[in-house]
Amino acid sequence: MVSAGDFRNGVTFEMDSAVWQIVEFQHVKPGKGAAFVRTKLKNVIAGGVVEKTFSPTDKYPTAYIERKEMEYSYNDGDLYYFMDPESYEMIPIGQADLDDNFKFVKENMVCRILSYKGKVFGVEPPTFVTLQVTETEPGFKGDTATNTLKPATLETGAVVRVPLFIDEGEMINIDTRTGEYMSRA
Repeated sequence: MVSAGDFRNGVTFEMDSAVWQIVEFQHVKPGKGAAFVRTKLKNVIAGGVVEKTFSPTDKYPTAYIERKEMEYSYNDGDLYYFMDPESYEMIPIGQADLDDNFKFVKENMVCRILSYKGKVFGVEPPTFVTLQVTETEPGFKGDTATNTLKPATLETGAVVRVPLFIDEGEMINIDTRTGEYMSRA
């Protein structure tokens, strides 16, 4: 059990037959009246975000989210197969359980599989990936002084905005949380 007075960022708990994770919290003690906890909660399985206030004495059962490192092997239609490195077991995950940032993952990359009570609800790709640019417009001499960006297609098919000096065939680093170009590899 976790009480609302002990809420911290990242804490997961069960409420109203759903699993919630605290994104932001603030303990408020007004001059008049009782103290309360103002929170921003994310529904771990459905993905929605809500704001809610709690009394510091409210108690909720703790939800344990299992995070397991697995290697992405291949996809077959709408199923994506991940291999457990310990048992070599192949686990299929439906496309609906993948986030938008999965477009930066290529075969043999290690991802973190998120599950609750044995049901997989999400896949976290590595935070930073190095991918090759397969298609982009050529840059011209003298274009490096400005902060102008152009679209570039990566080897996974994802399209990102890169500086003008990046050419086809170059390896670049991408932040999968934001989908932004970080640097040359």
